[in-house]
Amino acid sequence: MAKQWRAHQPGPVEDWTFDEVEVPAPGPGEVTVRVRAAGINPADAKHVASARPGVEFPVAIGYELSGEITAVGPDAVGGSGELAIGDEVVAFRVQGAYATELNVPARDVFAKPATLSHAEAANLLLAGTTAAEMIQVTRAAEGETVLLHAASGAVGVSLLQQARVLGIRVIGTVGPDSAESAERVRRYGGIPVAYGDGLEERVVEAAAGAPIAAAWDAVGTDEAIDVSLALVAERDRIVTIVAPQRAKSDGILWVAGARPESARFRDIARPRILELAASGDLEVPVARTFPLTDAKDAVQFVMQGHPGGKVALLP
Repeated sequence: MAKQWRAHQPGPVEDWTFDEVEVPAPGPGEVTVRVRAAGINPADAKHVASARPGVEFPVAIGYELSGEITAVGPDAVGGSGELAIGDEVVAFRVQGAYATELNVPARDVFAKPATLSHAEAANLLLAGTTAAEMIQVTRAAEGETVLLHAASGAVGVSLLQQARVLGIRVIGTVGPDSAESAERVRRYGGIPVAYGDGLEERVVEAAAGAPIAAAWDAVGTDEAIDVSLALVAERDRIVTIVAPQRAKSDGILWVAGARPESARFRDIARPRILELAASGDLEVPVARTFPLTDAKDAVQFVMQGHPGGKVALLP
């Protein structure tokens, strides 16, 4: 029997249970993966905190993982080609990654980049494809200067690296008392500025005469949205991943993995993100790992904010 974290009803992380589950032989188009690491994202908790249309409980927790194939079902072809027992792989978007073993659709399984550990690989694709979509919808291009809010977070760090590859200059907001966050932004090619009173003026100074062509918001504060609106001429070049109400009221963009158009793009973006990681152009800083049995503590650690990097569960 395998073990898996599940939410049996809408509610907080404290209500999750670590259940024994049977993993049958994989069906057509499926593979069985032994999990070596599960990635943790705030969405893991947010998506089961309350009832949502179309969601039936119990819900298995976790959307991305890294592991090893232990069985291959009939007609199972992976996202990066043929799959075989023993292959090291990553999987995203799946359901139930907080587990010791599970069956997943082969189309969502890809060869793990050799450049990444399992803990790093398990945290690559959700943040990476989110960042790729933010770049795509704002039409950010080589030579432009873009404002990035929450630049030292998981999505922010992926945005910095992807922008660097594309030749996009990024000014990134960080906490006013966080030298570590500012250094992380510099490490990945960005120009850090402290949020707080006077943010707009500091961004203008950092831009050194260049217009702010677009803005990427991964924090959702009124300050972030207001400064973006003040500095970016075209509202359809401002995107948020955390402030849908401001998007609606101010006419800016909002993207989210649960939205059909976002899901389609992120599926298509997976191979490119894997290529960037395999080439060494995209790193995944991991701040901490937890045993799978301590998933509740790990998720609460992430939800408190500012973990300093990604967090992984290790069975």
